[in-house]
Amino acid sequence: MKPLLRFQGVALRRGGRLLFDGLDLVLGPGEALQVAGPNGSGKSSLLRLAAGLLRQECGRVERSPLALADDAVALDRELPLSRALRFWGGSPERAMDALGIAFLADVPVRLLSSGQLKRATIARVAASGATLWLLDEPLNGLDADGAQKLALLVERHRARGGAVLAASHQPLAGEWPRLKLTA
Repeated sequence: MKPLLRFQGVALRRGGRLLFDGLDLVLGPGEALQVAGPNGSGKSSLLRLAAGLLRQECGRVERSPLALADDAVALDRELPLSRALRFWGGSPERAMDALGIAFLADVPVRLLSSGQLKRATIARVAASGATLWLLDEPLNGLDADGAQKLALLVERHRARGGAVLAASHQPLAGEWPRLKLTA
């Protein structure tokens, strides 16, 4: 089976500092990996590299169609939530329902709380149809209910053959092999 994400001998340098070197990583259908480590160790940079937003110093990165959830909400703040999510394609209704924010469909994005914005960002990824999800600190801003809903959404995505790469220093619910980066 073809991997959804593969790093072969990858090195990444940011701000003149080598974050990692010789990194090999393979993520196949139904798999998940949590990237852990202290602040500044390169967790978010690794996700940005996987997304194609950064270039590796050496090595090779292969990726399937993906969606990234990071600090950038990437939703038009003036539009109602459902219209803002629809911009990215797919059918956001199921994702909004799964994350408990369907009742916010007609609320402008600018009026959402930080936890609601985090759920909306995750809904954008879930509605995208991408096989590979990249989640940067997915638990930040989520309450216990939101964290539980995220865990169920990830579990369903993996059961359908999707893969998830998540950067977090908080433990994630479910089975998550870990890649530990050091500062």
